[in-house]
Amino acid sequence: MKSRCMKKTLSIILALGMLSSFFMSSGIFSVFSMTVKAQEPDNNDDWLHVEGNQIVDMNGNPVWLTGTNWFGFNTGTNVFDGVWSCNMREALTKMADRGINFLRIPVSTEILTGWKNGKPAMPRSLNDYVNPELKGLNSLELFDFALDVCKEVGIKVMVDVHSPKSEAMGHNYPVWYDETYDTEAWISALEWLTERYKNDDTILAIDLKNEPHGKPYEKLMAKWDNSTDINNWKYAAETCAKRILKINPNLLIVIEGVEVYPKEGYDYTAVDEWGKESRYYYNWWGGNLRGVKDYPIDLGQYQKQVVYSPHDYGPLVHKQPWFYDGFTKETLYNDCWKDNWAYIYEEGIAPLLIGEWGGYMDGGPNEKWMIALRDYIVENRIHHTFWCYNANSGDTGGLVTHDFITWEEDKYELLKPALWQHNGKFVSLDHRVPLGSNGISLSDVYGDAIPTPTRADVLTPTVSSPVTLVYGDLNGDDDFNSIDFGLLKLVLLGLKPRTEINEKAADVDGNGHIDSIDYALMKQRLLGIIKKFPVEN
Repeated sequence: MKSRCMKKTLSIILALGMLSSFFMSSGIFSVFSMTVKAQEPDNNDDWLHVEGNQIVDMNGNPVWLTGTNWFGFNTGTNVFDGVWSCNMREALTKMADRGINFLRIPVSTEILTGWKNGKPAMPRSLNDYVNPELKGLNSLELFDFALDVCKEVGIKVMVDVHSPKSEAMGHNYPVWYDETYDTEAWISALEWLTERYKNDDTILAIDLKNEPHGKPYEKLMAKWDNSTDINNWKYAAETCAKRILKINPNLLIVIEGVEVYPKEGYDYTAVDEWGKESRYYYNWWGGNLRGVKDYPIDLGQYQKQVVYSPHDYGPLVHKQPWFYDGFTKETLYNDCWKDNWAYIYEEGIAPLLIGEWGGYMDGGPNEKWMIALRDYIVENRIHHTFWCYNANSGDTGGLVTHDFITWEEDKYELLKPALWQHNGKFVSLDHRVPLGSNGISLSDVYGDAIPTPTRADVLTPTVSSPVTLVYGDLNGDDDFNSIDFGLLKLVLLGLKPRTEINEKAADVDGNGHIDSIDYALMKQRLLGIIKKFPVEN
């Protein structure tokens, strides 16, 4: 009996695989992935939320987000940098194999707005000889392709708005609005992104804005206080987050700090005097979260989705005053980390996710700082995304060499202890999909049942008996759509019992059986290849 069941399951999987190969080779699959894949119900069991200073899954189990950054969608190339020489799928697969379970993808308000308005930019640096499967795709289709690969290999994603405009040096711009893209344009673009992917838990988080910054004497400065001023980052972040979470309350909202914060007894109107001690505390761009102590983010009913995110760098990026001769992990903690952001974790206010840290292996102070922060991250299981995968980051270098596929082994060995491992296996943030070729899933770690999916629009799919049978309507909502297609896939793979679907509606070829033929017919119907099911003829 066991052998027959195994053979039956294998035949179903092979049939599904052959069908997938057909649609990929015919060029149909890329279109299909944009319109259907994001609706499958098994995309809703990996959402995360916050308990104290921990990020937990839907079963309440603590997770550890450990990953890297890969930029390019923000720079004007409109795709990951490096695909001029590497194969995107191979690069993402190797990331998963090496333990990257969380990928921060920088974008711009400009590219999001183009997607929102149906005018996706085309890539400027895509080698379609190395990436033949990507030939002719626009930037949105390339983004969706990347999400599909991440889903396959067990990587989850955080989208980061790096700048208003798509520019290689856009991160130097201090605030989230400019003369072309105002605050409303920024929020609207993120609302569109949230709506599009609200039932795809490949994207688990949104980093609202990269490195808000600016000094008191500069024309543009992001501040953190209790005002409603246009440049108050706290107010803007709360406004944006609430509108996003109204669409998808399951997203983690990642909020960075600012650059300066007034010292005790002062506010942002204070003016420094030449030759006297500054009236402000300074830190890295986005790394000053002192304001959380006085003015914490308040999202009301959505508070359990808040994660604070500092950035921290070494002396090769800038020789900060805490990088004096003889500095140690302890002096870095006391001089910088503790009061700027570590207190948030230590006092149980919220989790931390260090969105950027990394640099060159110089065998000296920079490497010393990197090891110190790595150790602090590991000791406290701080979430993080290492900066960066890209070889073309001038300040830091990357995890790979300039072919974007060969890893810098010494830097990877420094990072590796800070990547989530369990019994020597890298851990994904997916309950079903293991991380890479040798990793494990969340269910492998905790042994839990897979959580009941919590959709943003339909909390609990139910089966009813309509008066008029709608063929293909597996969940009884009187309509055939991609949700039903996803349910059939789960049933055929043995991940859902047949009792959860309308079996008569699923038999779309009318042969009295539910099998991969019905699956193929449903896909053809969704793609418009057929207008009716055979049983309706």
